[in-house]
Amino acid sequence: MRILSVFGTRPEAIKLAPVIRAFTGRIGVIHASCVTAQHRQMLDQVLDVFALRPEFDLDLMTPGQSLEQITAKAIEGVCRVIDEFNPDWVLVQGDTTTAFAAALAAFYRKVKVGHIEAGLRTGNINSPWPEEMNRRLIGQLTTRHYPPTKTAAENLLSEGVKSENILITGNTVIDALHWITNRLETDTPLRNAIEAKFGFLDPAKRLILVTGHRRENLDGGIEQICQALAEIAAGNDVEVIYPVHLNPKVQSTVRALLANRPAVHLVEPLDYLPFVYLMKRAHLIVTDSGGVQEEAPSFSRPVLVTRDTTERPEAIEAGTACLVGANAASIVHHVTRLLKDQRAYAAMASANNPFGDGNAAKLICEDLLSLH
Repeated sequence: MRILSVFGTRPEAIKLAPVIRAFTGRIGVIHASCVTAQHRQMLDQVLDVFALRPEFDLDLMTPGQSLEQITAKAIEGVCRVIDEFNPDWVLVQGDTTTAFAAALAAFYRKVKVGHIEAGLRTGNINSPWPEEMNRRLIGQLTTRHYPPTKTAAENLLSEGVKSENILITGNTVIDALHWITNRLETDTPLRNAIEAKFGFLDPAKRLILVTGHRRENLDGGIEQICQALAEIAAGNDVEVIYPVHLNPKVQSTVRALLANRPAVHLVEPLDYLPFVYLMKRAHLIVTDSGGVQEEAPSFSRPVLVTRDTTERPEAIEAGTACLVGANAASIVHHVTRLLKDQRAYAAMASANNPFGDGNAAKLICEDLLSLH
């Protein structure tokens, strides 16, 4: 069986790494990875952490590229790789432009598609944009669907996908998180080096970890988030650490509003290892990231989601996350409540992680092998 995994961004690499590792060394499998490098620098960080060495690197990133440019180049590039590698299956993950382009390229070449993290839906094609449409279109091109939860599987069934083509696996990000956490716990020199990297943090203060990069928040949302963070940091005994996304608009906005403020630390995007360390150390997390909504519950950390919708309603239903929108007053209200109301904090921190047990990659690997 010949399997080609295609990815282009940091989150895809994190979530596909356990799957690639599961196929590595399996008898009867020839596996290859293809990266589009949709996000070059942030992708390379994760490749190093998981020791991934892609056989094909399209290196498509150019400054200021548009969605249509990256989509067209990715389709053409993946088609060339498919022609060369001749896979039986193309695996894609999530809802990125790379994932959609790779699925469409596979369809053009009449190659079967396996979609990892299938079935996530907000019900609004403009939120998140363009990811919601990407994931819906990928669903139409997929042969084998791997939803992380029962809710995601039900979304697929409601759209007409046959149940025999669906396997609920849990989310592979939990597999990745277990692997990274084990490294941090067992590799003392590594852990000490990462702790030293954040020696500027005050252990006596509660830490708020922030991420923000969604396109839907670029038109005013990031400003609202920054205004909230400035107020929170000034009015409470806390520290804020914000790894700022490399998107130029995010960089300029965040640094204009939060640079040189006491108790707010703006840092460059982090490798996955130190980011996991910060999630574990944080008191709470403010984010628009889908992956963080899945990861943080493993560390019993409340998540405030700076979006109006989420394709991960399981986190909201379980009580591990709360939608607060990209609205300064709402963010300040919910953060302050969690800082001052111990019962409210404990209710979110003690909720169970609904996204799996760390065996998703094994299930996907064994399922694909059973189909050959």
